[in-house]
Amino acid sequence: MQALDFPLDFQFKVTTLANDFTVKDANGFTVCYVRQKLFKFVEEVDVYSSESQSELLYTIKANQWIDFSAAYIFRDNTGLEIGRVARKGWASLWKAHYEVYDQNQQQDFTIREGNAWVKVADALLGEIPLIGILTGYFFNPSYHVTRPDGTHIATLQKQKSFFGRKFTVTQESDFEAGEQERIVLSLMMMILLERRRG
Repeated sequence: MQALDFPLDFQFKVTTLANDFTVKDANGFTVCYVRQKLFKFVEEVDVYSSESQSELLYTIKANQWIDFSAAYIFRDNTGLEIGRVARKGWASLWKAHYEVYDQNQQQDFTIREGNAWVKVADALLGEIPLIGILTGYFFNPSYHVTRPDGTHIATLQKQKSFFGRKFTVTQESDFEAGEQERIVLSLMMMILLERRRG
């Protein structure tokens, strides 16, 4: 996943039991296909080059089976660790808060939810028959990726759609070598976790 053309679209499937989605670039080309493994004590996610699942690009695996404060480790197709993302336990209960680390376990980014009330409204109204179908058009949370110095690097925004199926990643500042890969993998894992939370 080098030199991607932003914005990227994460499009979830609603016709499968698995929690999976396709990532497409600004030109509509498939960048990768993300599939979360079902019925695992420790969460595992595979990232393939396409929906055919013929070429594995990355794996993401939790470092513990309780995910309250788990770290999710990224490995390339040779098994080499290239980074990780960690949910910040109590800080993420109200408002999503994740930290992104490089291959040397040095923190280089933070991901924070823009407005927690949007997610609350989406979850509450989503339980009401008929009205719940429409919440995807009115409540669309965003998540911001920043450097430790506060520089805004990227944004992930839920798009108007039924069932919360589509998210868009926009680039806000230039990436340094290796950062794009870690940021995109972190947002992939984060959105799988946040969709499950509601």
